Amino acid sequence: MAVDYDLVVIGGGSAGLVAASAGAQLNAKVALVEKEDRLGGDCLHYGCVPSKSLIHASRVAHDVARGPAFGIHTQLKKIDLQAALGHVHRVIDTIQVHDSTERFESLGVEVIYGQGEFTDDRTFTVNGRALKARSYIIATGSRPARIPIDGLEAAGYITNLTVFALQQQPKSLAVIGSGPIGCELGQAFARLGTEVTIIGSSDHILPKEEPEAAAVVQAQMEQDGVRILNGTRAQRVEVIDGKKHVHTSNGTVVVEEILLAAGRVPNVDTLHLEAAGVAVGKAGITVNSKLQTTNSRIYAAGDVIGGYQFTHVAGYEGAVALQNALIFPTKSANYSVIPWATFTDPELARVGLTEAQARQRYSDVYILKQDFAGVDRALAEAAGYGFGKIITRSNGEILGAHLVGPHAGELIHEIVLAMSNHLKVDALKNMIHIYPTLAEVNSKAALQLTKQKYAKNQLLQDGLTRVFGVLRSLG
Repeated sequence: MAVDYDLVVIGGGSAGLVAASAGAQLNAKVALVEKEDRLGGDCLHYGCVPSKSLIHASRVAHDVARGPAFGIHTQLKKIDLQAALGHVHRVIDTIQVHDSTERFESLGVEVIYGQGEFTDDRTFTVNGRALKARSYIIATGSRPARIPIDGLEAAGYITNLTVFALQQQPKSLAVIGSGPIGCELGQAFARLGTEVTIIGSSDHILPKEEPEAAAVVQAQMEQDGVRILNGTRAQRVEVIDGKKHVHTSNGTVVVEEILLAAGRVPNVDTLHLEAAGVAVGKAGITVNSKLQTTNSRIYAAGDVIGGYQFTHVAGYEGAVALQNALIFPTKSANYSVIPWATFTDPELARVGLTEAQARQRYSDVYILKQDFAGVDRALAEAAGYGFGKIITRSNGEILGAHLVGPHAGELIHEIVLAMSNHLKVDALKNMIHIYPTLAEVNSKAALQLTKQKYAKNQLLQDGLTRVFGVLRSLG
């Protein structure tokens, strides 16, 4: 059967853009289909970029408010949410240039806007056009999950898709969900002057993180005025006198607005995947290690397959799927070293196993921990809170790391590099770190393995004590 394209990419977010760009630069004939009227996907327009821009504005407000602690006396007279959101949209517009239709067309990609569907196992139809390709990559992403809370739909709510289009700042906000999106936006709005309550069903915020690390973030959020209800479920919502009453298992929260941040679901509903013979599971499209679906000509990448729902992982998966779709399906996705960060203040970053996971798998686990209170640069910047924690085996193999503190999302990469290249923790200890820098938290934590093993070997300690005693007696 004749085909029109070497590759049709469905979805113009992180995974799709990587695949389409790289495919075109390999001289493949590529079509990129996007249902919205612009490229960039959730990350650029509703996720990573706008949220981090708003977080930056909120940190400026926070720094101004605590100026007197450093002898800088000023007054925070007004916070203008619309001006803060103006900064958000200027950043989006600047980055959008790199994800523009014109740029991708200049690379040789045919960009098609419209919502399409598979009509058989070899055809994707959009705007009445039947696109036939040698291979396909589905990268349609995910969207906020809708949870069955009685009265929520009638009362109305916002999500990450609509929060950055607010016309006025809510005086009070209930955030349903205590994961990264809920915590990041909840803290940001609190620092911008909104009274925020976070409602989470888990026993601590950021339930995928180490409890002790999440506790550091919670302490700061509560200091910022955020009310956090852990182990709590929203059960019913009603509007009384213009206010939204969120009835929970732990009392009633009365607010002006509700932010729903309780998970994500894959965007597969309109693709008619059954016609293409593509199986879908609870988490998303079913793929093998090569990101190949149950139709060998169709691949999938990014949030639509579940798993690690991060922009950087979606980009990586887009590259893996592209290589397999265009050349030969020989490359498997490797998830052994996947870092991520939550951009609250303090930031929380992680790679690899938790302590509990490590102890379940190995009997020789060492926990190397260094508080930021012992890092001089952190003290100089009044940020001596949180810690760096590296989990290793007795031979120095790094199993995981958890950083909570200033710029943790940047500092984690030193450990990611070591893990990716199978370096032992001594590599972090032995490299010379600039003084004073925050990165010393990694070398100071790494040093703990030597100290702990030394402390365990009492015979060695006693022997060294005797040697030094003899040396002192000899002058």
